[in-house]
Amino acid sequence: MNHEIRRLFPAAQKYTYLNSAFFAPVPTISVRAIAAQLEDISNHGSINVDDWSATKNRARRLVAEMLGGRAENIAFMRNTSDGFSSVALGMNWKKGDNIVTFAGEFPSNFYPWRALRDNFGVEIRACAEKSGRIDSDELLSLIDEQTKLVSISAVQYSSGFRVDLERVGRAARKVDALFAVDIIQAFGVLPFDLPAQFVDVAAGASYKWLCSPEGCGIFYLGERALERVRQTCTGWQSVEKPWDFENREQNFKPNALAWENGMCGSALFYGLEQSLKLLHETGAEKIAAYLEKLTDFLCEILPTARYEIVSSRAKGEKSQIVCIEPRNNLSSREIAEHLRRESIIVSSRGTRVRIAPHFFNNFEDIQRLIENLP
Repeated sequence: MNHEIRRLFPAAQKYTYLNSAFFAPVPTISVRAIAAQLEDISNHGSINVDDWSATKNRARRLVAEMLGGRAENIAFMRNTSDGFSSVALGMNWKKGDNIVTFAGEFPSNFYPWRALRDNFGVEIRACAEKSGRIDSDELLSLIDEQTKLVSISAVQYSSGFRVDLERVGRAARKVDALFAVDIIQAFGVLPFDLPAQFVDVAAGASYKWLCSPEGCGIFYLGERALERVRQTCTGWQSVEKPWDFENREQNFKPNALAWENGMCGSALFYGLEQSLKLLHETGAEKIAAYLEKLTDFLCEILPTARYEIVSSRAKGEKSQIVCIEPRNNLSSREIAEHLRRESIIVSSRGTRVRIAPHFFNNFEDIQRLIENLP
C-alpha cells in the first residue's frame, strides 16, 4: 500500500498496530478537520452552521456510494446498537415470530432480539460456530414462513468468518423476511452492494475500519425496511422542514433521514468525511486485495506448532481478521499483554488472539508480530 497512507497514521509509526477490528487510528487529515470545525465554532459560533449540515450530507453521500445505496437510505445514529434497537422497537412483533441469527454474534446484534424474546415471546433461532465457521446450510435451514428477520454480521468479530450475504439475503427474501446485517467488521475494507446482496437493514459505526471517531453510527434502511420499520424516536430534525418551527403538522421525512431526530456531534462528521474520502479514493476492492495478501502472509509464516489458525481461509470466507489460538499454556490475554509490551497491538477475544491489519500496515508489521509471538 502507498507509503503516503502510512504517514497519515502516527500510531503506525509508534506501534505495530494490528487492532483495527477494535479501534482503528484516526488519520491526521481527519484530526485536523475536526479541530478546524471546533476552532471555527470557537471563533464564529453559529455563523457557519449551514456548513455543518453540508459536511454531514457529503459524508452521507460517500457512505451511500460505498454501500451501493442512495443517500436518502442512510441515517446517522450514535452506534450500531441504535440501528438494531430501532428495528426491534419499530416492527410489529407477535408470539410465534422468529429471528434467525448466529449464536456467536456480537452483543449489539443479540440484546435487541433478546428483549423481543423476553417481552413478546419472539423465538430466536441461532446456529452455532463449527471450527471457526458458520455453516450456511444450517443457518438457512432455520428460516421458515414464521421468520420475520434474519440478522447476521458480514464478518464475525471473534473468528473473522465472512458470510455470503447474497445467499442469505436471497433465502430471507423467499419467505418475505427482512435481512439485517451488522457491517461494522467489514465496512471500509470489503466492497458492498447492499441492494444486490438483498440487504434491507445495515448497521455499523465509524471507529473501526472507517478510521474515524466514535459517535457516527451508520444505519441503512432499504425500501422494504422503510415500509415495515416505524420511527420510535422522533425529534425536530425528523420532519421535512425542520427549521419551520411554526408548522407543527408538517410531514415527517419519507426516508431514513427521519431517524435523525436532533443535533449531533457536527465536528465528528468533518473527520468522518476525510476518512471516507481516503478509503473511497483508495478503493474497497484494492484494500480488500491488499489485506488478503497481508493475512495470507500471516497464515503462511505463523508457527503452527505453537498456534492454530481458527479463521477460515477458504475463498469467499476469509476476511481481514485472523484469529489464532495458542497450543501452549499461555492464555490469549497473556499473549496480547506480552505483545503490547513490545508495542505490538492486537486483541484478546475469549481463547483467541485477534489480529486485524488495515491498509496502513505492511509486511514488515506482520513479520515483527510473528517474531515476537511467545
